Amino acid sequence: MDTNSQFATNVYYDRTFDCDAAKILPGEYYYTAKDMLIVTVLGSCVSACVRDRVRGLGGMNHFMLPDGGDPGNPVSASMRYGTYAMEVLINDLLKAGARRENLEAKVFGGGAVLRGFSAMNVGERNAAFVINFLKTERIPVLAEDLNDIYPRKVYFFPRTGKVLVKKLMQTHNDTLAKRELAYASRLKVTPVAGDVDLF
Repeated sequence: MDTNSQFATNVYYDRTFDCDAAKILPGEYYYTAKDMLIVTVLGSCVSACVRDRVRGLGGMNHFMLPDGGDPGNPVSASMRYGTYAMEVLINDLLKAGARRENLEAKVFGGGAVLRGFSAMNVGERNAAFVINFLKTERIPVLAEDLNDIYPRKVYFFPRTGKVLVKKLMQTHNDTLAKRELAYASRLKVTPVAGDVDLF
């Protein structure tokens, strides 16, 4: 299988970049070996763009929380959590033919855009988590744009590894904050289910 997604992903033709594109939302991921684009918009969430630099196979995830918050179950089986989101993306890349020694990453997000979440420092926790996770897994981080107060739109081209980041003016964009708050409130009531292969 050439591409995959945890959920139904919006795949469309992007006229600006003259290529197919997959848009992912919080709790989703997408990977491909095709010459295409993966795009998302981040507030306090974080995305890791991981690719095999030799094969050009790569993908992006989008998660809201670093872990399940349960010390007895550190790997919660849900894409809402960074631990699971990172494991699933990396495992699927390896299953699709990527080699662990060729993996590299670029990470983005973790902005302080949700006022209601500021006491929890969700963005900062997400940013620290993704850097520590990749360090532990010995996957080099080639670029990062983390923390700050701005939402970001991230364009990832897995074939080449190129990433474009556009910072969005927070005062003119409350749609993202509303989307993340709605997603966060759904997380509180949605049960966690699924399984994961640890590597």
